[in-house]
Amino acid sequence: MPDFKTRLKSLALPSWMNEGEPAALLRASRTFWRGVYEWVNWPLRQFDPLTCAEPLLRLLAYDRDITRFNGEPLTLFRKRVAYAFINARDAGSVAGFIAIFARLNIGYVELLERQEGIDWDVITVRVNDSQIADNSELLLEIIRKYGRTCRRYRFEVITALGMHIHAGWYQGEYICYAASLGDVNQGNRVTFSARL
Repeated sequence: MPDFKTRLKSLALPSWMNEGEPAALLRASRTFWRGVYEWVNWPLRQFDPLTCAEPLLRLLAYDRDITRFNGEPLTLFRKRVAYAFINARDAGSVAGFIAIFARLNIGYVELLERQEGIDWDVITVRVNDSQIADNSELLLEIIRKYGRTCRRYRFEVITALGMHIHAGWYQGEYICYAASLGDVNQGNRVTFSARL
């Protein structure tokens, strides 16, 4: 059925019927069948959380155990509902947790486990300060929903600093000349001389 619209556009009348009432009838039938195609596919599109109606989205969210937090944009809520099963599957590993952040467009994240000098059950989540400022409730919801049981999470802020390094090649000769300090006194003035 995906090529239905292209087939509908490719319908053509013979050259002797391509004007007047037959051409108007073809345009009307294209419009009618395009509408029928949309009516038939509307129920199928309602199972997709990214495109369904909002009341049905809330029902899908309830089914997938996703709750909308205060101030959450509708597009982000749709993504959370759409990826609920995949996120639940990936929640147990470091790579999966990073993939959850990527799916929800949060940005770059690092997870550090079992660091020396820190309790074994602490997982450090490294993000930049704009991610914490923009998505603070979402980060806490992800930790609450997909975080490991019996683990503590703490956030560390990564600050990126741009740095420019210029490299070059110098094929010169390095020569060191020694200079000596002379003891020439002329009144109150001291004169220095150097030999090269």
